[in-house]
Amino acid sequence: MKIPESIRGNLLLKMTSLNAGAIGVRLIISAILQRFLSEYVGPVGQYKIGQLRSLSQLLLSVASLGTFNGVIKYIAEYKKDEIKLQRLFSSVFVFLIIGTSITTSVLLLFSSQISNYLFSTADFSYLIKLTAVVIPFIAVQRVFNGVINGLSEYKKYAKIDLISYLFSALLTIIFLFQYNLDGVLIAIAITPIIQVSVMLFFFYKILREYIQFKNLKLQAPMAKALLAFTVMSFVSSILLPIVEIDIRSMLDEKLSGRDAGIWTNMTFISQNYMVFSSSIFTLYVIPKFAGIYSAGNFKKEVISIYKTLLPLFAMGMVLVFLFRNVIIEIIYPGQIEMAPLFKWQLMGDFVRLASLVLAHQFLAKKLVLNFIITEIMSLALFYGFAYYFAGIYGIEGVVMAHFLRYLIYFFVVLFLVYRYFKKKDSVVD
Repeated sequence: MKIPESIRGNLLLKMTSLNAGAIGVRLIISAILQRFLSEYVGPVGQYKIGQLRSLSQLLLSVASLGTFNGVIKYIAEYKKDEIKLQRLFSSVFVFLIIGTSITTSVLLLFSSQISNYLFSTADFSYLIKLTAVVIPFIAVQRVFNGVINGLSEYKKYAKIDLISYLFSALLTIIFLFQYNLDGVLIAIAITPIIQVSVMLFFFYKILREYIQFKNLKLQAPMAKALLAFTVMSFVSSILLPIVEIDIRSMLDEKLSGRDAGIWTNMTFISQNYMVFSSSIFTLYVIPKFAGIYSAGNFKKEVISIYKTLLPLFAMGMVLVFLFRNVIIEIIYPGQIEMAPLFKWQLMGDFVRLASLVLAHQFLAKKLVLNFIITEIMSLALFYGFAYYFAGIYGIEGVVMAHFLRYLIYFFVVLFLVYRYFKKKDSVVD
């Protein structure tokens, strides 16, 4: 049977299909890894793992001074202009030096205080110091990842992501058996070294085409342009992990470390299937939106994305919901308290996907104020709702907050995108 040209030529569908296969393998590996963690460290240990992962997520942005989305946007626009690319990467190089120097110094000087904030003990200060040493790898990995996404090299991205995950999962399991919880935390801390190594192995030749390493200068001609992305990235990538860390600590204090661990496990399941969409955003949506300037073309592209992604996502979510008890039994045996969380988490993630497609217009068009307003509003809603509902419904209240937050966020983003194009059209007229 002949496949229609509209399907064969759909780049987003190609990316989705390739990502689905890679992420399917990743989910299986993740399930095995989570089962080991559940048996050997328990919910309280997973709560600590969640705290370190939130710190790592925060450092992704800080170490590179939030240049990731800027690299994606300008690579997509300048990939055939060597002079502009050189100006871009010289500026990024300066940003990396500043970001890594500040971040490493803070982690080394305040390791005990950071350990106390994350784990309520100074016993893990060694882990914070180890993370400080790894900071340059975190920064470089983030920038290289931006190059891959900006070029829409989705095949290489899928391969690099999967192989990196395989190695890091294997390292985590080995360290778990050798050193228990401490080993897992160390494995998470040094994972960026593995990611950079795999990326260089598969992508070095292409990187050299776009980044002239020998010609990088300590100059930042594009500093002003990148600073806009720094501000946007700091709002989302720094505030979100801080909010998550604080909510886990709140659950630990109000309820128990077990409850904090169960919510962490629920968010970890969510993060694994949301990886499917996040890679699509950076590989396809931002580069695509960056080249769209009319309301009609934007609307057409959004409808196309929705028609491709939302039905697939909905089908996957229905399956996850129907088999939630099986998933819990396989991955987190004994944590049956997680079952009621699925419906709110899944509904929230579905609305989140629809919202983020629209919100990536803010990144593609560098609409800094719109991005900051919506991100702070979203985080404030989540924080406020989580504290309020947790007092009434326990851990289920936190996932209820997740759903309500994105429901409100969707309509606010929709209004702001509509207003942007309406203003643009009135200026043209």
